[in-house]
Amino acid sequence: MRLNRFLALAGLASRRGTETFIRQGRVTINGRVSTDLSSQVEPSDHVKVDGHLVHPKRFISVLLNKPPGFLTTRSDRNDRRTIYELLPRKMANLAHVGRLDKESEGLLLLTNDGDLALRLTHPRFKLEKEYLVILDQEFRMEDLPKVRKGVYLAEGRARFDALHKVNPHQVRVTLTQGIKRQVRRVFAALGYKVKRLQRTRIGSLTDRDLKPGTFRTLTAAEIASLKSANKLTPPPSA
Repeated sequence: MRLNRFLALAGLASRRGTETFIRQGRVTINGRVSTDLSSQVEPSDHVKVDGHLVHPKRFISVLLNKPPGFLTTRSDRNDRRTIYELLPRKMANLAHVGRLDKESEGLLLLTNDGDLALRLTHPRFKLEKEYLVILDQEFRMEDLPKVRKGVYLAEGRARFDALHKVNPHQVRVTLTQGIKRQVRRVFAALGYKVKRLQRTRIGSLTDRDLKPGTFRTLTAAEIASLKSANKLTPPPSA
C-alpha cells in the first residue's frame, strides 16, 4: 500500500493532505525518515508521524436483516427500538447506508467505509435493490407500464426498474432510485396499499441464510464486488 493511502486510512488527513507530512520529513517507516511519495508500506512495518505510531482504520461492513418494528436510526427521543439494538455495542459507530421505515423489513448495510457507502447511495452508480411486496389487492397488469414509466412525487418522478408478479397479491420490485418510502408511495399513487415490504437484495447481496434480527460481516470478496459492480463515470463536460 502506498504511504499516503496508509496515512489517509489512519485518519490523519486526505491522501493529498498526508503528502505534506511526507514531504516535510515528519513520517518514518521502521525508524527511517521517508520523503518519497511512492514509498510502499507492508502490514509488518512500523509507521510513525511526529514520533507517534499510527495504524490504518479498520473498516467493518455488516449486512443486517431488519425485522419490522425497528427504526433505522441511532436513537429515538420516544425510546422506540432501533436497529442498533440488534448489533454489538462495538458496532455502534457504523453508519447505516440508506434506510427502511419502521414497519418495513429486510436487508440493511452498515459500514464505516465511506467509499463503500458512496457506491451504495450515489444515484450515478445505479445499485439495484429488490423488494418483495404484498399488496391489499391483486396487482393489475395494466398498471405495469405506469410503474415503469414512473409517477410524480414531491421529489420528482419515481419509477420501478422492474416488477414481476409472483401471485395475485405479491410482486417483486427492483429499484435503482433512492426516494424516501418510494415503493409504498408509488403503489399508493396507483390505489394500492402495501401490507408487507421486505428488501431481499442489495446489489449481489441477498437475505439467504440470514434470519430476521441477525447480521453477518461482509467478506472482502463481497465488498470488492460491490465497489467494482458500478464504476463511477466522470460527469459530462460542459
